[in-house]
Amino acid sequence: MSFLRNYLNKIKPNFEEGGKLHAFRSVFDGFETFLYVPNDTAKAGGVNIHDAIDSKRIMSMVVIALMPAMLFGMYNIGYQNYAAAGTLASASFLEIFCYGFLAVLPKILVSYIVGLGIEFAWAQWKGEEIQEGYLVSGIIIPLIIPIGCPLWMLALACAFSVIFCKEIFGGTGMNIFNPAIAARMFLFFAYPAKMTGDQVWVAQSSFFGLGNDLPDGFTAATPLGQMAQGINPDASICDMICGFIPGSIGETSLIAIAIGAVILLWTGIASWRTMLSVFVGGAVLALLFESAGNGMTWWHHFVMGGFAFGAVFMATDPVTSSRTTTGQYIYGFLIGAMAIIIRVMNAGYPEGMMLAIFFGNMCAPMIDHFIVERNISKRLKRGGTK
Repeated sequence: MSFLRNYLNKIKPNFEEGGKLHAFRSVFDGFETFLYVPNDTAKAGGVNIHDAIDSKRIMSMVVIALMPAMLFGMYNIGYQNYAAAGTLASASFLEIFCYGFLAVLPKILVSYIVGLGIEFAWAQWKGEEIQEGYLVSGIIIPLIIPIGCPLWMLALACAFSVIFCKEIFGGTGMNIFNPAIAARMFLFFAYPAKMTGDQVWVAQSSFFGLGNDLPDGFTAATPLGQMAQGINPDASICDMICGFIPGSIGETSLIAIAIGAVILLWTGIASWRTMLSVFVGGAVLALLFESAGNGMTWWHHFVMGGFAFGAVFMATDPVTSSRTTTGQYIYGFLIGAMAIIIRVMNAGYPEGMMLAIFFGNMCAPMIDHFIVERNISKRLKRGGTK
């Protein structure tokens, strides 16, 4: 690593003021600060608190937490293809995983190339540092879409989310809505035929001799979609928990998502209050609907669809969620309750987590505002000030 550090120090003058590559200073700074913690310290007066971890390290830990869901999602893509073709028994673990890897990898590459390309171009145009928020969004977006989503649609969604949901608001830390949620909403409302139905959940083409070519009319309903139609799902409870069911790439395995949740909570990156209250809000509303004879068993909501993934990785986004302690409870409960209401009351749209988080993002500043104003009022009353 000392060789890399010495090499960066050697070429750095070319990117500084007056250097022949000064126009690309923000690009060099982005790569350097991604590899090494900056040595710069705050120059402003007053008290400053320094920490060993910066935003890039936080984003990197979130990416690590997403790895179990991503890797299992790759395996499940291959598993569903071989199972649909009836050749699962003769396929090895490596063949199944490699098939899913080859199916998912282009989506991850497109997401990062388009999203980071826009981030780099925007930073160069504005003469600012490259922001690191897309490190997480770039991997979440491919994980929350069906495997049948075309690459050109994914590229459009990534461009839309970066430009209209991040940079327009001022970049990372200033955006109101989660960029990954915005990308999925763009796809859902602009191209609903490629985001819903029973034909988008299983990869139907082979890759380099791996997998099987399935008929164009092949369908595979998700368990959540089946239950929304009043049909008992084909998958067992064990398959739902483990994740061997059709669904979005990274949202099927509750176990993989739980591993990511442990990493986020152990490192203190995600708020346990928000995460817990999402599940509590969902359970309360699901129990109410279940007791009224309207809706599925309450815990089914947690093992099907994107409820668990949204609660762990997107509702806890520190930029777009509530930041006050009390507000996090309200914010999380609102998202969980709203997701169940949409699932049960809207038969045409069984997956409600996306809209619930979008609505929660919209309400988060208002929730924090009222919490802060209430605290100010209480303190003024304790001090006897009118």
